[in-house]
Amino acid sequence: MTWSRALGALAVLALIGLAFWSTYQHGRSTMDAEWRATSAEQAEAFQRERNQASVAVLDWQEDEQEQRRALEDRLQANDETHYKELLDAQQLQDRLRDRLATADLRLSVLLAGPTTATSGSGGVREASGSSSMVHGGARAELDPAHAQRILAITGDGDEGLIALQACQAYVHEIVH
Repeated sequence: MTWSRALGALAVLALIGLAFWSTYQHGRSTMDAEWRATSAEQAEAFQRERNQASVAVLDWQEDEQEQRRALEDRLQANDETHYKELLDAQQLQDRLRDRLATADLRLSVLLAGPTTATSGSGGVREASGSSSMVHGGARAELDPAHAQRILAITGDGDEGLIALQACQAYVHEIVH
């Protein structure tokens, strides 16, 4: 009987070992399946996050490009406006220069010192004529060459002011 008991004990041990081994294999396959499912879910979540981040970056870039295009359009409009102002000022200077050259227009200045009074007026100067815009002041006509130089200086000043306004508008558009 010892052989039969030993055989029975061996059979029981084999059954216990087989049960333990099948339980271990089942647990291992279940854990592997859970790990694969978790890994797949994590990979899917990571891919969704990457896609959302990519879409957000693309939207941001598109917004930035639209803002840049709008700024460039505003700057272009400002450039055109200031260029037109500069061109108009130059044309006005050209017309004034032409009128000075043809003696159609004369520049005059107010004299700083008192002029001599006419005899018999008791030292009082005569009132200016009704055509004068400055009352009571004596005027002297400028030499045409000097008038041309003065006109050139004022033209340069006008161009400088227009350029300054253009620069200020540019900085204002960039900053705001």
